[in-house]
Amino acid sequence: MNFTKMHGIGNDFVIVDCMGTDGKALAAEAHSRSKELCDRNFGIGGDGVILVLPGKSSSFRMQMFNPDGSEAEMCGNGIRCFAKYVFDRHLAEKVTDLPVETGAGLLHVVPSFGADGMVNVVTVDMGEPVLTPSAIPTTLGQTSAVNVPLDLGDRELSVTAVSMGNPHAVIFVDDTVAFPVADVGPCVESHAAFPKRTNTEFIQVISRQEINFRVWERGAAETLACGTGACAAVVACVLNAKTERNVLVHLPGGDLTIEWRQHDNHVYMTGPATEVFSGTI
Repeated sequence: MNFTKMHGIGNDFVIVDCMGTDGKALAAEAHSRSKELCDRNFGIGGDGVILVLPGKSSSFRMQMFNPDGSEAEMCGNGIRCFAKYVFDRHLAEKVTDLPVETGAGLLHVVPSFGADGMVNVVTVDMGEPVLTPSAIPTTLGQTSAVNVPLDLGDRELSVTAVSMGNPHAVIFVDDTVAFPVADVGPCVESHAAFPKRTNTEFIQVISRQEINFRVWERGAAETLACGTGACAAVVACVLNAKTERNVLVHLPGGDLTIEWRQHDNHVYMTGPATEVFSGTI
């Protein structure tokens, strides 16, 4: 199996190109081996496996599997890597707007090319945030789940639930460095209030335009970055009147710029994508 290792601000992925004639069989194999491929001691290592597939109504479809073998609807850092892969390898023409099918629907990516002709930054139209509890899904709240209590037994936290095609629980903390993410994250991820489990973001507000961020990802534990999580965090910040709509998000692996635009209610994410190496396993 040929692969390419890529990362978006430290959120790293094993990219498998399934565009060829053997793509269906290769995709099935990559899925069945996703835990092995993501293993950092006995495999390649990564926060997920991303398949580059032909789309049904557009040229490309992205499918992602977590390190535990479960499928993720979407991944914000992953789709930037996906975009870099298809443009840098000339699978896609140099367009200003490339539609990509995902488990969260059709998303649009806008690449920025460096002097070498390769993609270095990607802006993704992540669509509208989902705030209806039943659609997130969560049992918290009736019409919305903004700043609602979540009982963890030994503590109660206030959470804001948002879906960016996948579920997120955003928690505001005083200090992201000191907060016990490894203790609290798994408890929130598997809480009964989230029937499909959830990603959990821990947010420290620095100013109206800047936040610090840590994340416990569903099926992957703590990672250096989460693009959909950064989007959900900014939506939660706005809903709780903590920031403006255009925010610089400091993640452990680097920075993302997130903007929740009023004119179309869409969230836009801008950040880098980096290729590390290619190989065969």
